[in-house]
Amino acid sequence: MTHSKNKLALLIFDNRNRLLVFKDKNNFLYPSYTLEVEDPAESPEHLLTEAIGVSGKVHFLTRETRSKVTLSIYCTHQSEVDIKNLDYLSLDEIQNSARKGKYMISPILETVLEIIEPQLSRIPYLDSGENEYIYRFRTLKERNTDVYIDDQSQALYHSKLCRAIKTVRRIKEKTSSMPAVLDFGPVSYVVPSHFGFCLGVQNAIERAYETVAENPHKRVFMLSELIHNSFVNDDLLARGIRYLQTDKGQPFMEDGSVGSDHRDPGTLWSQLTPEDIMIIPAFGATNEDKVRLMRKGIDVRSNDATCMLVEKVWKAARRYAKEGYTVLIHGKSEHEETKATFSNSSSYGPSLMIRNMEHVKKLTEVIQAPSDQKNELFEKYFMGLHSKCFDPETDLRKLAVVNQTTLLRNETLKIIEYLHEFTARYYGEDKIADHLWLKGKGDTLCYATQVNQDALHKAIEQPVDAALVIGGKNSSNTYQLYRVCEKNYGEKVYFIQSEADILSSREISHTVFSPKMRSLSENYNEVRPFLKMDGKPKRVLITGGASCPDGIIQQVIHRINSFFPQTDIRSIDAVIESFEGMSQSE
Repeated sequence: MTHSKNKLALLIFDNRNRLLVFKDKNNFLYPSYTLEVEDPAESPEHLLTEAIGVSGKVHFLTRETRSKVTLSIYCTHQSEVDIKNLDYLSLDEIQNSARKGKYMISPILETVLEIIEPQLSRIPYLDSGENEYIYRFRTLKERNTDVYIDDQSQALYHSKLCRAIKTVRRIKEKTSSMPAVLDFGPVSYVVPSHFGFCLGVQNAIERAYETVAENPHKRVFMLSELIHNSFVNDDLLARGIRYLQTDKGQPFMEDGSVGSDHRDPGTLWSQLTPEDIMIIPAFGATNEDKVRLMRKGIDVRSNDATCMLVEKVWKAARRYAKEGYTVLIHGKSEHEETKATFSNSSSYGPSLMIRNMEHVKKLTEVIQAPSDQKNELFEKYFMGLHSKCFDPETDLRKLAVVNQTTLLRNETLKIIEYLHEFTARYYGEDKIADHLWLKGKGDTLCYATQVNQDALHKAIEQPVDAALVIGGKNSSNTYQLYRVCEKNYGEKVYFIQSEADILSSREISHTVFSPKMRSLSENYNEVRPFLKMDGKPKRVLITGGASCPDGIIQQVIHRINSFFPQTDIRSIDAVIESFEGMSQSE
């Protein structure tokens, strides 16, 4: 007769993800608590995972060789405490100590560590409910603008003009309204109701400045660039923050050069210690990067500034995967956000990254291909873009689409609509719901990116002499705004990073950004004609991407104003007063 027993391993971690372990007199390490229980579900802690038999490795938990053992692994967090024979050790310390002969890993600990390996990235977030977020948007009252401590940061982040526009025109955060027109006399500016920093970026920047202020005697790192804006990132570097890797995941060396392997002893990755502080940027992080940090005993939760709208995409992908759908991620495979979404989604089910409509058409080609040709065709089109063990024969039967939040909403909706039409033709109208997720179609799209685009569409209805789209040259959402303007204004629209790109009244340095370009180094600038100074009043449209600080927008306006007789240029206060007065009478 086979008996059944339940074993419970309670793993206690501190906030730096170090495990509390017990050392016996023979220097063997054990989990701090291993109990035999009637019903593991009665545990008040968080269930991480369960294993039965564990490929023959759980039998040592009981002396009855015919007993069937279920090992339930629960986790909890607590502040570091000093208890005799108990120590907090990082997972790397445990393995390195065993390798050097300092300690020996007991069979139960070895088994537990093997079981939890695929689940490690979940541990810091186990206390978060399905409707909770790592880092919720702060309300206006919760904003911490005191972190902008000096003239440099004030000039970068603050603008009287932008504040006036947002106060008057941004009546609702999620809904665009008519653009503002700022009349300086010889030149006026058309500015959409929504532009520049979104709430996710504001959150992340304030968290970064707070972290530096709160840890004056510690090294503060950021996994990669906080946002795609060189001025913000350079300002953070000047305050002592170090970036661990590039936006493409390449590790930085101690001397600032770029390495190829994070395990290289000369990389900043290899020099991290449990005392270091790590900030996760707004794009989020891959599970693999989080696990690397956790293994070193570094806190990844306290300063995780992942945008809650990015996390909303992760939650949707997780829900789709649990319901048996393969997750299609519409995004750029080299973008940090898409990589983080793919990593998160892949831990729950089959996932695939798709770049554009042409890519989707290739996907439907694979679906329709004969079985003996599917694998070859799939690898031809999607090599390196799919999760492990992806089977195109079975994993393309049920699909759900999520997206990189910074892309154009309409492109994602067109992809979903194309798949809808294909599914109806291929499987039949009555079978659509069995093969394509359509509930809440497009519900993972970022409202902040979308409302900037909506506001711009209202602004481009006005004739202008030039249109300036301001943002980092590797900023995807800024490029999408440029595309909106380009369709309406052609060569009168310019993609710039700051006022420094306005070389004179007649010339401007425009960033050439192509979706076919896979790296920042492939973007380049070209000098183009700017304004015709013919004595006629000029009108310029200005908008900024979600990573463009308000201060830069105002500096661009100052730069253009400098090309006109200063006795003719109205003061900022006068322009604001006039704008507010006209708005009240509208």
